[in-house]
Amino acid sequence: MHQTQKIVTTCTRDCPNTCGLIATVNNGRLVSLKGSAAHPLTRGLACHKTTRYIERVYSEERVIYPLKRNGENWERVTWDAALKAIAQKLKQVKEEDGPEAVLYYQGYGERTALKLLNRYFFNLYGGVTTLRGSLCGGTGQAAQNLDFGSRISHDPLDHYNSQNMILWGRNPASTNISLVPIIQLIKENGGQVIVVDPVKTRSAKLATHHISPAPGQDFYLSLAVAKLIMASGKEDRRFIENHTSGFADFLTLLDRYTSDELCRRADVPLRDAELLASLLVEDRPTSILLGWGLHRHVNAHFGIRAIDAISALSGNIGVAGGGVSQGFEEYGPYAPQYWGDQLNGPRRTLLMSELARELSSALNPKIRMAMISAGNPVCMAPDSVAVAAALKQLECVIYCGHFLDDTADVADFFLPATTFLEENDVMASYGHNYVGPVNRAIEPIGECKSDFEVFADLAKHFDFADQYCLAAEAWLDRICAPIKQAGCSLEQLRQGPYRMPQPLAPYLDRAFPTESGHFEFLRSGPGEEYGTIDHCYPFTFLTIAPHDHICSERSLKEHASLPEVRMNDLQATELGLQNGQEVYVASIQGELAMSLKVDSAVRRDCLVCERGGWIKAGHGVNQLCLPLTSTIGSGTSYYSTQVNIRSAVTCLQP
Repeated sequence: MHQTQKIVTTCTRDCPNTCGLIATVNNGRLVSLKGSAAHPLTRGLACHKTTRYIERVYSEERVIYPLKRNGENWERVTWDAALKAIAQKLKQVKEEDGPEAVLYYQGYGERTALKLLNRYFFNLYGGVTTLRGSLCGGTGQAAQNLDFGSRISHDPLDHYNSQNMILWGRNPASTNISLVPIIQLIKENGGQVIVVDPVKTRSAKLATHHISPAPGQDFYLSLAVAKLIMASGKEDRRFIENHTSGFADFLTLLDRYTSDELCRRADVPLRDAELLASLLVEDRPTSILLGWGLHRHVNAHFGIRAIDAISALSGNIGVAGGGVSQGFEEYGPYAPQYWGDQLNGPRRTLLMSELARELSSALNPKIRMAMISAGNPVCMAPDSVAVAAALKQLECVIYCGHFLDDTADVADFFLPATTFLEENDVMASYGHNYVGPVNRAIEPIGECKSDFEVFADLAKHFDFADQYCLAAEAWLDRICAPIKQAGCSLEQLRQGPYRMPQPLAPYLDRAFPTESGHFEFLRSGPGEEYGTIDHCYPFTFLTIAPHDHICSERSLKEHASLPEVRMNDLQATELGLQNGQEVYVASIQGELAMSLKVDSAVRRDCLVCERGGWIKAGHGVNQLCLPLTSTIGSGTSYYSTQVNIRSAVTCLQP
């Protein structure tokens, strides 16, 4: 009999949208995945990456059985055999060198409630080496914590109250689609939407204006805006005098420069700074939304804090429709004790941004074994070739994933993971205040297991099995206690999304959880070396989010023969390079063959390409990126890598 079901679920992938979805299943097979019109924020929208996800679920390249490495090849093994061998190795390493000789790498590919328990497993085991810092937004959060005391963003629903919007380094057309209707409504109501980004992204087409500062020089653009606001006499004196600290020092910082000098350093015309200043003071409220690319510089905190400062200066902090919004704490709706960190004393952590060096230099004990889930660090971490080499030196690497990607190439065991469509769970967001149900739409393909099932089965080999091996619903009942306390039962949550009771707009009472109780102005700036260029490597290498994929979430056959790099057309002509030709892009790390696309919209000081392609497919642009850590927040400073470019064909003179 023909049976059709429609299942309410939530996208769990590494995206701030966390869309509500409807999965349509015919006779047990997934046939459609679309946005749910019942979701109060995403309202039926879903990106084309979601609709194509069905191809990933049923891909011929997907691994659906456990594998064990046998030399250069893989051999199929049973789950029992794989988990028994892994458990024996974990016990051996702990007995010989202690639990910190094991690294657990939990990536950001999925961040559901039950995945909290992965770390709990390792804390019950004894407390292993884990990670610190981030590949994404740690810099922004840490910078805003200095200004506000605690980063709290405006709920996206509050942006409907904005007269204007500034998208600073944010590209919602590709990475945050639920903002698009809000952008369109602001424009329909006569407001302006400004995109500030060195790259002319797809979102620039949605905007009324595009401002293209030199990469990493947002600090100077923001100070230029601040000087113009002060010169206009339209700063919010009441807010400044009653609710801020450090304003005098901020003025001293402004006095170091003229507006023209600041615009020259940012490489924008003065009219761009004038436009931003006017929007912030003339037609409030104006919201500012920060993107994740803004964080990817060593000294990115200067720019972020300067942006916070112009919002405060102009009276847009603590008002509906205003503010500077960077992100949300996606683990906030869960009970934090189920990380299990309280079970052990302090344990060693490794910087995500410098993983290769950290792995190689970790001693007392040396890292002998690693388990990796929800991430593809060999592809996505900077200095990728060194990351692969460091992981290959370990005695045993276990990898939970979907495909034999770059990280699988250094693994000894491959454990096939389910997709979110084959799981029951709960999903919060780093882009809004809703939590949503993850309801199983189809049965697991082949022998795939969820992380929860993998760790529960692995725990059966240890003496803490009784503490860990509870039913999924029993664990969700515990982990989701804050959601229940807020008024939503798990039964209700299974039916659709629930908004956690947070204010639409933060700081309305003008009370900030800083030491002073006030908003803290930036009091000093970078040294004169800030933004200097290495003339041997004159181009900033901007590896932006792809439009068609999320990070490295793709299959081998989805790769073009060469990755594409975009370059300014006039710059290409000066260098004798032509559209479509093969080129080599090089940093001090090495070089990579790429296909050149000339583009008049690209700044002359940048080379732009999409990140996420696999090394084994001839892509892997992160092998060119230096392993640099941001000054604040331990973020990964991908965009502090500079490169050069040359023709792939060298003409030999007779």
